[in-house]
Amino acid sequence: MHQFMRQDKKHNTKSKQNTDTPHYAAIDLGTNSCRLVIATPTPTSFHVVETFSKITRLGEGIIKDNRLSKVAMRRTANTLKICKSVMSEYAPIVCSRFVATAACRRAKNIDEFLSLVQKEAGINLEIISAKEEARLAVVGCVPLLNRNIKRALIFDIGGGSTEISLARVTENGKIFIAGYVSLPYGVVTISEAFPKQEMTNLAYNTIMERTHDILAEFDEKHHIFEAIQNQEIQVIGTSGTVTVLGAVHLGLARYNRSAVDGLSISKTDLESVINKIKTMGDVGRRKHRCIGPLKADLTISGCAIIEALMTTFPISEVTIADRGIREGILLDLIHSNKYQDKRPKRRFKKYPYFKRKRNAQK
Repeated sequence: MHQFMRQDKKHNTKSKQNTDTPHYAAIDLGTNSCRLVIATPTPTSFHVVETFSKITRLGEGIIKDNRLSKVAMRRTANTLKICKSVMSEYAPIVCSRFVATAACRRAKNIDEFLSLVQKEAGINLEIISAKEEARLAVVGCVPLLNRNIKRALIFDIGGGSTEISLARVTENGKIFIAGYVSLPYGVVTISEAFPKQEMTNLAYNTIMERTHDILAEFDEKHHIFEAIQNQEIQVIGTSGTVTVLGAVHLGLARYNRSAVDGLSISKTDLESVINKIKTMGDVGRRKHRCIGPLKADLTISGCAIIEALMTTFPISEVTIADRGIREGILLDLIHSNKYQDKRPKRRFKKYPYFKRKRNAQK
């Protein structure tokens, strides 16, 4: 199980001894999970010194009335207090960004939750758009891009929404998002819409059909089917469901990020592992060490979305990413800070005010 994780204490102590190294922090608060990562910059990327994640189910019950429940808000605020405590061990944090996604975008009582978090945890959450969520997921997956393939289709299955982005690598290596689509549902909202322990075939097929319809419009605009068929697009998946598929495929006794992150799985193997997860049944999924009781229902919901993607597009292989929004935030922050440090400072000679004014009059 990896819904709650702190890295090795020896590693933490070693990292904190170097007080000259700047620390950056990112929090991704989703509909289902809260994730924190703290890192230090490297010449090309960053080095993770601490991670923490916990399933909070902030969006539990939100499909009923578009409101966050008192219990879910309190549970999540307590988790964010832990995040704040972890960050204090690495003070000072030179740059940070704390974002919230689908559940908070949807909630009518969001102001109440934001005030609670600020009061209890001292954290100011930023509610980001679906477009920004998609962009951050793409940025976070950049290290996994095959530089010989100029485009990538990156899907991020969240708790309350699913972001699918078409990214292009420019000649100078920069990433440009050519288009994106946000499915208005994720694993939590699907599991609550079909609350039986074992999702029926009708419910599973309903999700697939709805996803097919949305993807068909997306394909019509960007011609993704043809590009994937011509092997011009790399497909990357990031989410709890995707990483679970990787772990089950590898037959891991317990989840191992280093074994899963960057793993490529063929369409045949994906179909096989999805079928295996389906046939486990609810009891089997709850007992599986890489799924467990907290993800048993969510994993099946995510499988429906992945299967819809594979039956819409001629996908032959998917690269699994145990990374996403948090890593995208860190790369943004580090790049921005480096840029600011390197910008030449403007220096005026004598009488700068008159010099600017005289130039303006020309």
